Amino acid sequence: MSYLNWDTKVITDFSPESVEEMYALGYVFTRAGKGVMNKTCSFRVDLGAFELSSENRRILRKAENLALASEPLPYSGYSWQIGKMAKDFYEKFGDRVFTANKARELMTDPKESDFNALLAFSDKRSGEAVGFAIAYETGQMFHYAFPFYIEDPREPSRGLGMMTMALERAKSRGARYAYLGSLSRPSDTYKLQFKGGEWFDGERWQTDLGPLKEILR
Repeated sequence: MSYLNWDTKVITDFSPESVEEMYALGYVFTRAGKGVMNKTCSFRVDLGAFELSSENRRILRKAENLALASEPLPYSGYSWQIGKMAKDFYEKFGDRVFTANKARELMTDPKESDFNALLAFSDKRSGEAVGFAIAYETGQMFHYAFPFYIEDPREPSRGLGMMTMALERAKSRGARYAYLGSLSRPSDTYKLQFKGGEWFDGERWQTDLGPLKEILR
């Protein structure tokens, strides 16, 4: 299953209410340019139904040394090291899938990027920055869009720990939905472990994950 794009729209109304409506219709912001939204096989978590499972708690225990801070975009603290971290992380998905220049653009240029929040993860012991997630949020929704981090064999669940912490943060802030990106590869099934999960089938949101698991297999 490859990335699905059933439709593309370029919006000009960036009010929270308008963007929330587009997400509810299956569209998500992309890195393609300002206002560009694709309708895709999106996955979201109904945060009213979300609660930590025993597996989620196990992952958080493994991530106990991670500290989470939120910063607005554009990000004044951007550095070339952050761009390199993004480039190095995404290289495993293919050459130039996500470049350092694209990371810089999304994090520093509001004329080219729709994203308005940055989650910054650091090691509590050293204070070192070990991960980031470029995001979009309103009072009602949160889109965890482009995460990247330093991979460490001593912490194999770092990425999942970051996502779980982001979900907890979104729920604590009163958001209704947290969007976790599209579903296109068998490896994306890790997103399905969160209670309250829903997926967009091209026409409507589905809560039965059985057919989705078959599609991703």
